[in-house]
Amino acid sequence: MLQRDLPDMDFESFWRRLQQIGLNAYEARSYMVLIGHPRFKALALAARAHVPRQKIYEVLDSLVEKGFAQVVQEKTKLFSAVEPALAVPSYLARQQQRLQKEVQEQARLADGLIHDLNTAYSSGQGGRGTLDFLRIVSEPAQSGAQYRLMLANVEREYLEFSRPPYAVDPLDEQLVFRARERGVNCRLLLESAPMDIVHRARLRDYTAAGVEVRQAEKLPMKLAVFDGKQGLIALLDPVITKPSWTSVVFEHSGMGDAMKGLFEEHWQRAAVVEMELAEPATRP
Repeated sequence: MLQRDLPDMDFESFWRRLQQIGLNAYEARSYMVLIGHPRFKALALAARAHVPRQKIYEVLDSLVEKGFAQVVQEKTKLFSAVEPALAVPSYLARQQQRLQKEVQEQARLADGLIHDLNTAYSSGQGGRGTLDFLRIVSEPAQSGAQYRLMLANVEREYLEFSRPPYAVDPLDEQLVFRARERGVNCRLLLESAPMDIVHRARLRDYTAAGVEVRQAEKLPMKLAVFDGKQGLIALLDPVITKPSWTSVVFEHSGMGDAMKGLFEEHWQRAAVVEMELAEPATRP
């Protein structure tokens, strides 16, 4: 039995953990046997690891490719284990690189797909009802994507009530800087809360770029208004215990005017943020 070959190991535990990081069952068993011995012939390893003889060369080739085994060429081809301290980190690093490339390729394909699907979506939604200017979004990632889309396309004015929890933290959003570069008037009203060094530095960068920032003791909701005609309103769910936001996405000039009026009311009562001390001071 394999357990007798490896008396100091919890074979079952290691076998399952190797599978959790990406080896299949045959690969994991073979590597465990290789760890317990200096070197093995392929068919001898197949018997010890309970791998079908017709599968063992495929399994060993995969272990060599993944960096868990190496070939020792003597009179006959032998196989030995690569030290776990080398094999596991290098395997994970290669997996990470592979996943990053896959995500980059998916993002590239998604750009074209979004454009094509949006064309079909706009055509197919031509007969929507009278409330097509309002949409409910309860998934945070979708709210964040909608926010970024509107911020990327804003032309004149961007206003925001900012309070946690965030789908997108406006202090971490490079699109705000790009909006300022386009000449967009940006005003950010933060709900008062302790701020770490990183956020203080970002706040100074914002004001240096021309973003106006103030703080309010309490804000009634999360709100972003773009060009006075579209935006998001995020309301905290009053029923469930865990904080959760439901967003209303609107594209309506009347709603935009009303939300801008609400923003202006709170803005006038808010405190200017003094960048030298990063502490609020009463607005004159």
